[in-house]
Amino acid sequence: MAEKIIRIGTRDSELALWQAHTVEKKLNDLGYKTEITAVKSIGDIILDKPLYELGITGIFTKTLDIAMITGQVDIAVHSMKDVPTALPIGIVQAAVLERATTLDILVHKGNLDFLDGVGKIATGSLRRQAQWLHKYPNHQVVDLRGNVNTRMRKLQESDWNGAVFAAAGLERINLKPNLSTSKVPGLSEEEGDNKNFSYIDLDWMTPAPAQGAMVVVAMAVDEFSRQALSELNDIDTEVCTHIERQFLKTLEGGCTAPIGALAIFVEDDIVFKGVLFSLDGTQKIEIEKTVPMQEWKKLGFYCAQEILENGGIKLMAEIKNNLKK
Repeated sequence: MAEKIIRIGTRDSELALWQAHTVEKKLNDLGYKTEITAVKSIGDIILDKPLYELGITGIFTKTLDIAMITGQVDIAVHSMKDVPTALPIGIVQAAVLERATTLDILVHKGNLDFLDGVGKIATGSLRRQAQWLHKYPNHQVVDLRGNVNTRMRKLQESDWNGAVFAAAGLERINLKPNLSTSKVPGLSEEEGDNKNFSYIDLDWMTPAPAQGAMVVVAMAVDEFSRQALSELNDIDTEVCTHIERQFLKTLEGGCTAPIGALAIFVEDDIVFKGVLFSLDGTQKIEIEKTVPMQEWKKLGFYCAQEILENGGIKLMAEIKNNLKK
């Protein structure tokens, strides 16, 4: 094994560091030497504006892209749903790790009576916002930004009934409430964890494309790192996330449109579901397809084309126009 040390770039949040250390351990177990370099992204620093108002895709990945291109780090680890569908020139997808759960969950205070009446739910995701309003049109949705620790803390200090999170992120750093406890694991008494927190699975909510998956990127010219990372790649997750991200890219969603997508293997078939919502959740265009697994390469593209032909072109134009206001 060569002596090169693979420098792993990551954001400095607890979840991002957990992901980086997970990749580091897998590489170390294969005999590779590594070191971790943590940086703070613009998306972590500017927390007082909704993501779409910041006006750029890849807000959580841009800083690491620059660090790679300038030679400060060799590879970068990301939550795949945060990564733009078009990577910067010179950077390539080198590994997709086996996917965790794709579920969104509602972390809530007290009982769930508010679901049948008036409620206030927090999320920084247009996709979650639109789907929540589609199901609960009488509710108010407020913006919630920050890493998962920050968002959990804001929920505790607020008058909100609950907030929507990706189950995978909370599980990875032990912040997912236990159904039978009043405490949130991982938060101290000073942070107010004596509130009655619980959660429910939102199995009706279509996840973000690539939700629950981690991706590692490298420089195209770095054959050593790319070869090392190829040993970590999970082909089933790579295929499913490719379909979902192709669907997103064809709709031109980036992270600024309410788009959900999920592809799963069922025996020898791939089952795909994709949705596009209006910002207020009143309009919904969806598609579901089951195809033989060998037809995966253009599945996301064809499904997105159907969405566009069934009113999606007009709806995407309305979304982009509303976000400019």
